[in-house]
Parts: sequence; structure tokens; C-alpha cells
Amino acid sequence: MKARSAAGPHSVRVPVFGGARRRVYRLSIYLLLMATSFCFLIPLFWLISSAVKPSDQIFVFPQVWIPHPAEWNNFTIALTSLPFGQFALNTLTIAVLVTVGNVFSSAFVAYGFARFRFPGRNVLFIVMLATLMVPGQILLVPQFIMYYKLGWINTFAPLIVPAFFGSAFYVFLIRQFFMNIPPELKDAAYIDGAGEWTIFSRIYLPLSKSALTAVAIFSFQGAWNDFLGPLIYLNSQKLYTLQIGLTEFEGIFHSNWNYIMAASAVIMLPMIVIFFIGQRYFIQGILMSGTKG
Repeated sequence: MKARSAAGPHSVRVPVFGGARRRVYRLSIYLLLMATSFCFLIPLFWLISSAVKPSDQIFVFPQVWIPHPAEWNNFTIALTSLPFGQFALNTLTIAVLVTVGNVFSSAFVAYGFARFRFPGRNVLFIVMLATLMVPGQILLVPQFIMYYKLGWINTFAPLIVPAFFGSAFYVFLIRQFFMNIPPELKDAAYIDGAGEWTIFSRIYLPLSKSALTAVAIFSFQGAWNDFLGPLIYLNSQKLYTLQIGLTEFEGIFHSNWNYIMAASAVIMLPMIVIFFIGQRYFIQGILMSGTKG
């Protein structure tokens, strides 16, 4: 009697080259991502390199990537030609207040859409999302007239106050995250005698740090890089933001691109630092906000 094969008729064969194919696939993905990242990093590297170049090495051919000699005093000249300290303080004040307003008001509205049941909730939510399709340029004239009659022109109010009324995109983002929180937590808090404010502030907000961080980064970046708003509503130089100050700086040093690049690099630096500090929460908030709804 012949011995039966140990493998059996229904055994699964493992491909000999399966592991090698998987490694080649991963390697190709990594190489593609590295090449794409390199394409995005070239302009950034050119900006930083040009910030410490002599003016006669910026537009030469072939391109000089490593400046010789490096002129670090370009930063000193760039930052002392105009009151960039005052511009930075103005920009930081606006960005911080806008971030606080957007995070708090958007989370407050998102909680209502996520956990309250009331007639017309879905219709109101769709109407709110529909406002995202309205171009902001259409609202410039009526908003300017409204702020002019309120006496807010040449103040920070038109740039800060609207943030405390929420943003449709941020409400959508946080609402999607709130929908992933188990409703049993809210029911248990009700049983323990907690009210809606306690549930919102002590359960939903702590569990939504990643989504709130993503909103905070988006909001801070938008306020820090905003050019059109300060250009329309601010008239006095003492109220200028960094973006408006940079345009004045370009008018003074229109042919000295090394100074302009030095000022641009300094203005850009806080955004890079903030993104790397909150990168983990930022990516997690974006991913988790799209898993349910």
C-alpha cells in the first residue's frame, strides 16, 4: 500500500518568488514617492539656497546650488529694512485668534449635527455644505460694505470675527470625526448625570484631538498666509501682516532677489515647524474624518 502524500489534494502552494515580488513592489513604491518628494523639495531648496547667495549667483547658468560664499547677512538686511517684528506680531495675533475661533465654533456646530436629532437636520447640513461652492470673491463687495458700516475697516475685526461663526469645511471635518465616537459613551454620561456641555467638553473634545489639530493647522496656515483679506481691510502700516509687508519689501528690493528669498524663508519657517510638530495628529485627523458619515 502506497503512503499518502503529506501535502494532500487540497494543499495551498506558496509561490516561491512571492516574497521577492512583494519586496520589488514596495521598493518601486518607495522610489516613486522619493522621486515625487524630490520634485516638491527642489523649489524649497532653491529658495533657501538663494537666501544666502550673492545677488550675482541667483540667475546664472548653470545653476549654483551651493552658494560661495554664503552671505548670512542677507537675513539681517531683510529683517531690518521694514518693521518685520511688528508685522510678525500682527500676523501671530490674527492667526492665533482665528485658530481659536475656528476650532471652538466649528466643533460646537459639528457636535450639534453629529449627535442631536431634530427635524431638517440633514437639509441644514446639505445647505451648509453647499456654501462651499460659493466663490469667496463674490462676497468681497457685500462684506466690505457691511464691515465699513460697522466701522471695522483698518482694524483686525474683519479678519478675526468671522472665524467665531464657524467654517463649513471645518464643521464637516469635525462632524465626520464625531460620528465615529460610540454613542454609548454619551448614554453612559447621561446616566451619570452629565449635561450636554460636560459631554461635549470632557468626552468629545478630548477624544477628537487629532481632528481638532488638523483644523487648527489648516486654520493657522490659512490666516498666516492670508494676503487678500489684510490687503482689503488694512490701511495703516502699523497693522500690516507679514504677507503685506513682503509685498512692500519686494517694492524696495525689486532687483535683489537674495533679500526677498531671505525674507520669504523666515516667513515660511513657522509653518514648517508647526506642521512637523502636529504631523501625526494632522494625518490621523484627516484619515479618521473620512471613515464614516
